[in-house]
Amino acid sequence: MWQLERLGSGCSPPRLLLLVYYLCALGDCLFVTEYFTRTPRKLNAFNSFASVELFHFNVPDDTMMAVWNLITFKEQGGTFGDSCPNRNVTVYFRSGAPPVINPLHTSFPRDTVVPGSFAVTLTWTLPNRTTGAFNVTSPLPGDWFLAAHLPKDEGKISVKGLSEECQYLFQPQLIVQRLVGISVLYPGYFIDQMIPVHNRSALYKVFIPNYISKVKVQLVNCSTKNRSSDSCPVVLKIRARAPPVHNSSALDCREWNPCELDTLVPAWEQWYYILVERYLTNSNVYFRIGVQVTDCSKTNLSKDQSQPSSSMNMPQSFGTAMGFSLSETLSVASLPSLTQNDSHLHNSEDSIIYLPPTADYNKCWPIRPTLRNELDTFSVHFYVFFGPNISIPPDRAAVFAINLMPVLDSGGVLNMELKLNMSTLKGANVTVFGCLNHGMPLFLRDNSSLKCESETEAGFLLSVNTSANITKLRIPYPQTGTWYLSLRSLCGTEHGFEACPNVTAEVYMRAYLTPCINDCGTYGQCKLLRTNNYLYAACECKAGWEGWGCTDNSEAYSYSFQLLSTLLLCLSNLMFVPPVAIAIRSHYLLEASVYIFTMFFSTFYHACDQPGIVVFCIMEYDVLQFCDFLGSLMSVWVTVIAMARLKSIIKQVLYLLGAMSLSMALQLDRHGLWNLLGPSLFALGIMAVAWTVRTIRRRRCYPPTWKRWVFFLFPGTMIATSAVALYAFVETEENYFYIHSIWHMLIAGSVGFLLPPRAKPDAKVTPLKRRRGCGYQLCVNEHEELGLVDPAIISINSICTS
Repeated sequence: MWQLERLGSGCSPPRLLLLVYYLCALGDCLFVTEYFTRTPRKLNAFNSFASVELFHFNVPDDTMMAVWNLITFKEQGGTFGDSCPNRNVTVYFRSGAPPVINPLHTSFPRDTVVPGSFAVTLTWTLPNRTTGAFNVTSPLPGDWFLAAHLPKDEGKISVKGLSEECQYLFQPQLIVQRLVGISVLYPGYFIDQMIPVHNRSALYKVFIPNYISKVKVQLVNCSTKNRSSDSCPVVLKIRARAPPVHNSSALDCREWNPCELDTLVPAWEQWYYILVERYLTNSNVYFRIGVQVTDCSKTNLSKDQSQPSSSMNMPQSFGTAMGFSLSETLSVASLPSLTQNDSHLHNSEDSIIYLPPTADYNKCWPIRPTLRNELDTFSVHFYVFFGPNISIPPDRAAVFAINLMPVLDSGGVLNMELKLNMSTLKGANVTVFGCLNHGMPLFLRDNSSLKCESETEAGFLLSVNTSANITKLRIPYPQTGTWYLSLRSLCGTEHGFEACPNVTAEVYMRAYLTPCINDCGTYGQCKLLRTNNYLYAACECKAGWEGWGCTDNSEAYSYSFQLLSTLLLCLSNLMFVPPVAIAIRSHYLLEASVYIFTMFFSTFYHACDQPGIVVFCIMEYDVLQFCDFLGSLMSVWVTVIAMARLKSIIKQVLYLLGAMSLSMALQLDRHGLWNLLGPSLFALGIMAVAWTVRTIRRRRCYPPTWKRWVFFLFPGTMIATSAVALYAFVETEENYFYIHSIWHMLIAGSVGFLLPPRAKPDAKVTPLKRRRGCGYQLCVNEHEELGLVDPAIISINSICTS
């Protein structure tokens, strides 16, 4: 019976498994289809990688096809955003680590390498939804990351709640199709196989351990219809980590038999997939297939030393070769006997042949491990035993292994530094070359091309010499696994670089992980971000600086501009001085204190809020921001309540209630539109009621004079309306410095016009007359009130008549 695969524990995403049998290109095989999905997320306009939405997937082993279904849709106010404009969505794909993207084409910091990635741009095809697909044939297994964002916007500063914002959401889905039960080969064993007439190919996999310098796939005794032939109608392909595709290494076996396919400098601790693909023939194809490896760690190997479970260090979870024990007999057709060229093969069973692995007499140089010291998040140092000074012999390379933890270390920056000790060179023209490679070490030989790359993998070349004795290398978002650094000292001659006789160079090596490059510099902030359970870091730049490490100053603000913008925002608050003077002259002392509070905290808040280096903070930024917002709202509140001319006790109660209510509202949401409009409208309502009552009682319009309306109320209202319009509709990130300064001046100016004059006593209202009559008032001695007289001798020293 078919069984659904059991879901793992923890926070793994839901998966739907479907088992499907059908005739495929690899024969009668069992495919498993798995489905992964992520919750939709709101996309942001791109400013830096901190504004990108990152999605993390895991592609299983033996996957033949991976299809990402990319769904984007628009929302506005909780409904479909049919009226929202269409915007392109860019999606980046990378295996092993998050993609390092640069959509604004900014410059990267020095000594920084940029790993490659795939990119897809989605355009809207439906009114509120569009769907795209990204197919990867035979993808690499393990971690895959998707990064999505919108194009860079104009920097409009919108007021929250003023209008329903258009939201663009993105939801990726992954559908993978993987093979189950791929035949497993052991290095050194030859097995008889057959491709039936109704199948086109056969797929195998073999695990390659450490210290292997060469992998050779051999296909011998190939024949059709039980007869030997000088040619074999098959194509042999091999690929690491994933099944082969059309552009992988291939060898046409039609022209010779036996057929051998070599892979130099193979990836270590990885599965290699071997595909035997036949041409169209009307008969079965018989062959004997095996994998031989060249072990460069030892010169003498015996059969006992090379058992798959011991020296080959093969994983124990995949079972035995071909899915059965070596003592079992394969149910395949019998093959012709071995030829004389195959006499070195040793018969162990009828259809399974053992061939001892060969040794590489060039040897792999000993690999020295590094000690991992974790200091903080993405703050890891790798120490070399008996280091950090490294002696490099003249006749061989010094190789070091740096192990990055899966998922955990891929969200930071891998830094590598080399410094040559000049005193150890003895006057020789020595150059120390270093190859930093992922998955396998590459060794520079004498008179070889100075390249750190192989057929399947590319590395990074470092060099130090007498003219440049320091070099650095930074790899943002490095792939996890083992990185190998191979150091070789060579001397420059007329014929190129050769081994240095009797010169042992000494190099200081430093390898470490950091969250960001140089902590994002002076004009950036390194932020730790999280997507589900994945943690990564990115720079957020300011003052016009851009780039991955905030080092691109092509659009940066100059120091004079930063100083000018700071002075504009701070000194524009001095416009509150005239309203303070008017309030004090009119005996509005409480209102004047609110204006002074607003002027003070707004000045120091903007001095602390600057994006550049012209910054001055007298206390924490959050406290300054809260006080600035509270002072601004309280200034509007007390001004409108003062215009209502209420009784003193009622006015004081409203001031206290307003202060507490505004503090609560700002704590909930400081950028909400109703934090400003709500108190203002409520205060205007109170003022309108008070003016209406006075108008009805006096039977004349209030305020009574036309001069008050023309020269004070109308200009003040127009100035305040203009300030609100600038704040809500005109302000952007580029014009913020002067538009917000104008906002300060307009608001302060409107207060000076709207604040009412000093209240005059009403002539018709007289104080209550004193009650006349006989009465006495007990006058207590002043010394007694001060506690200077003995209470036992209290005396009445005066009688006052009222």
